[in-house]
Amino acid sequence: QVQLVESGGGLVQAGGSLRLSCAASGRTFSSYAMGWFRQAPGKEREFVAAISWSGGSTYYADSVKGRFTISRGNAKNTVYLQMNSLKPDDTAVYYCASRTYPVPTMRGLDYAYWGQGTQVTVSS
Repeated sequence: QVQLVESGGGLVQAGGSLRLSCAASGRTFSSYAMGWFRQAPGKEREFVAAISWSGGSTYYADSVKGRFTISRGNAKNTVYLQMNSLKPDDTAVYYCASRTYPVPTMRGLDYAYWGQGTQVTVSS
């Protein structure tokens, strides 16, 4: 059974930091690109960050560039999102997703597997 399980969300003040984790199991996710997306209330899901299978290539939305960092664990089946200098506009449910290809994209439709999401709330 394929599973992506996010953790690490919570409530933080503006300017603070959180680290999200996503543990993947059920397939060889170490060969796949993975990404983070988010959806705020009343808004469409949007791309946040993505990483290639090796971890050698990363991509970020302009809104988080310089503040967020995506990385993979040594076993490559875990992906992290370090979020610094958080803003109230970052408040959303954050979803981990995996492709079945090694190259990441910014389109949610290109991702085959999704986690259940973790809530991030940034207070002003």
